[in-house]
Amino acid sequence: MIAPRIALTPGEPAGIGPDICVQLAQRSQSAELVAIADPELLRQRARALALPLELLEFDASRAPEPAGPGRIRILPERLDSPVACGTLDPANARYVVRTLRRAVSGCLEGSFGALVTGPVHKGVINDAGIAFSGHTEFLAHACHSFPVMLLAAPGLRVALATTHLPLAAVSSALSTPLLTRVLQTLEHDLRLRFGIPEPRILVCGLNPHAGEGGHLGREEIEIIGPALEQLRRSGMRLEGPLPADTVFLPPTLARADAVLAMYHDQGLPVLKHLGFGCAVNITLGLPIIRTSVDHGTALDLAGTGRACTGSLQAALDTALELARRAASG
Repeated sequence: MIAPRIALTPGEPAGIGPDICVQLAQRSQSAELVAIADPELLRQRARALALPLELLEFDASRAPEPAGPGRIRILPERLDSPVACGTLDPANARYVVRTLRRAVSGCLEGSFGALVTGPVHKGVINDAGIAFSGHTEFLAHACHSFPVMLLAAPGLRVALATTHLPLAAVSSALSTPLLTRVLQTLEHDLRLRFGIPEPRILVCGLNPHAGEGGHLGREEIEIIGPALEQLRRSGMRLEGPLPADTVFLPPTLARADAVLAMYHDQGLPVLKHLGFGCAVNITLGLPIIRTSVDHGTALDLAGTGRACTGSLQAALDTALELARRAASG
């Protein structure tokens, strides 16, 4: 089998993204990795980390070929401004967006079998006048798709009904049609991407104690419950709405393939507590495969050599697994 070709975007240039890309390139991989980045930025970080790095020209016309340790393919995208480790600069926000656009285009055109993304800093991109709420939302627009954010760690998968919203906006964002579409996407991709023939999904309520029969909120009765009932009639294996403070207990998780949380900080603290540094962010519902790290830009660690590559390696391994499953039909 031909080795998959994986696009890799380091993300925020002042953060640890370039570091972990350089560190990852020190290992033998079973795929061809193509970094979409400024070559000099990667060379600078390699020098700072005292690591060997040879950048090989990317050629889409030839068959993918894994590079040996200390080498990585490069698709050049030039920075707009010099970078200082740990110092954000809105002048390079458009550079970050350009790397993502080139990576997505390459995936859609078939040049890449998957996309692995490093961490971005949403605030500095918005400071540059670019509306950006996260990779998930960016990919939805670029791929004209309905995305679902799924994070996975050993023993746990957590999907989100809403993503990067203020907590005050979550209730008004929820609706029965939204939850129906999220659950259909989640169930479909658990079957297609992960090879689970009959996915079992636990669905959290929004309110404490899942609303306590309406005394602590009616979203479970008026929004979540009707969506679940409709989908159960179609054959989906769903439990809920369940209290979020007990849904993550081991005996409960043992009967599920995934959990759907209603908002970002309802599900992700548990997952990150369980598997921070080895968890993977996977965007479902796209025509392409995309995985990412489970952490942020860690500006204080940039250029120090103390950044851990565990989550990036896990994201790459997951992308490879998904790409191979897709290629095998």
